[in-house]
Amino acid sequence: MHRSALRLLLAPLILWLLALSPPAAAQVVATFYSHEFGEHFPHAFFTLKGKTIAEGTPVDANYGFTAKSVSPAILFGSVAGRLDIADAHYISQSDAQFAVTLTDDQYRAMLAVVEKWRARKSPSYNLNNANCVHFVGEAARAAGLTVTFPKPLMKKPRSYLQELMRLNPRVTILRR
Repeated sequence: MHRSALRLLLAPLILWLLALSPPAAAQVVATFYSHEFGEHFPHAFFTLKGKTIAEGTPVDANYGFTAKSVSPAILFGSVAGRLDIADAHYISQSDAQFAVTLTDDQYRAMLAVVEKWRARKSPSYNLNNANCVHFVGEAARAAGLTVTFPKPLMKKPRSYLQELMRLNPRVTILRR
């Protein structure tokens, strides 16, 4: 049989098989950002975008953790903290450091970290042990990444995220 005739016979079969195959599964991607020091907070945060695999639920969210009120009091101890949702302008002015594709379980684990920090008793923000970098580190661990909390980096969002990139070669690096 000639090749062109074989193609004509197989084409309908291939199209039929493609029609029966399920659409490609979507996934949620977590992107970790730093925003160098300034008057706007948080300085480390993450976005979640995509669709869950099992339900196909659209996801477009971001989370950071910061002090409710930025004042010299944060230098002396714990103060009231809050989850922070960045607007599109703030995100566009921040540095995307790396991204990681999540399973549905990892996505849910990251949301559990968000809820855990949302439920923290006040005062909940502490520059030395419960700041935006600590929050992002816990979220990265929930995403399945190898995470450490080196004291010299815990007030340095960009340096901390670069350390996570070094520890996790599977992430997609977005900035050097």
